[in-house]
Amino acid sequence: MKRFNVAVVGATGAVGQELLKILLERDFPVSDLKLLATERSAGKKIEFKGKEYTVEPTTPEAFAGVDIALFAGGSASKDFAREAAKRGAVVVDNSSAFRMDPEVPLVVPEVNPEDVKLHKGIIANPNCSTIIMVVALKPIHDAARIKRVVVSTYQAVSGAGKEAIDELAEQVKLLAEGKQAVPQVFPYQIAYNLIPHIDVFADLDYTKEEWKMVNETKKIMHDDSIQITATTVRVPVFRSHSESVNIETERKLSAAEARELLARAPGVIVQDNPEKKEYPMPLYTSDKDEVFVGRIREDNSLANGLNLWVVADQLRKGAATNAVQIAELAVKYDVVRR
Repeated sequence: MKRFNVAVVGATGAVGQELLKILLERDFPVSDLKLLATERSAGKKIEFKGKEYTVEPTTPEAFAGVDIALFAGGSASKDFAREAAKRGAVVVDNSSAFRMDPEVPLVVPEVNPEDVKLHKGIIANPNCSTIIMVVALKPIHDAARIKRVVVSTYQAVSGAGKEAIDELAEQVKLLAEGKQAVPQVFPYQIAYNLIPHIDVFADLDYTKEEWKMVNETKKIMHDDSIQITATTVRVPVFRSHSESVNIETERKLSAAEARELLARAPGVIVQDNPEKKEYPMPLYTSDKDEVFVGRIREDNSLANGLNLWVVADQLRKGAATNAVQIAELAVKYDVVRR
């Protein structure tokens, strides 16, 4: 099997660490590995497949000889993704920098895998909440064409990085000791609280996170006619995002039909047995790659409506796993350029 020189940019962060873990788990054909990060993290040692690697600072020159560059996200993407592509690497980028660029494919392998073939050096990984939702939407859209989506998300703190995970853990500890919890990462205390605000506020007082779900979904599904509205909420959960998704379709689908479609869909696990209290929960979907769907029921207020409860690990399927799957498609379709 052909093997590839792989760079992981942001290797010391939460998503970077997941990327390394998933490259190992999925036995991605790595020939040589380059771990890149900020100057502050340079010099750290990370083990991969029994070999110790030293983290290097991210520079344009660091991408010489790299076939596939996996960017964990953040400002490095804007600074270095085009530099990596210029040097011959196929970039799979986790940031929002290129997602809506018409020249850059935005890919979820279970939804639009063929778009990988259209890349011109950079392939974008969608927003974590968008990925989780569209995996569940795809089989329903194919069967009955979705007209409208109303989604509310319940997003774990790990979506905001390691510092956010540490903040929740520290706040829980301080409050249990009767001490005050002072927020640093989030605008308000997150322990025992919900914050209906993720990213900055933008047009119509929707947040940037909410607009990502609207615009990215249309691009991935290749359908600008789908009407989408979103409310994104940060919750005091460490890992795995949950979403309440209300769908209106052109053709009526019964709950039983929807359940059957989803059970056959790639990357989906249906957990839906109200009598036995079986439904997806973040605690039990963490560290898994599938998108879990439950509470599948017809909307009692709408002729062609469905309600779904969708949960997935946003560090894995919502970020790192999806990125590695994209890299696997690039290998499969032979569009790694070197």
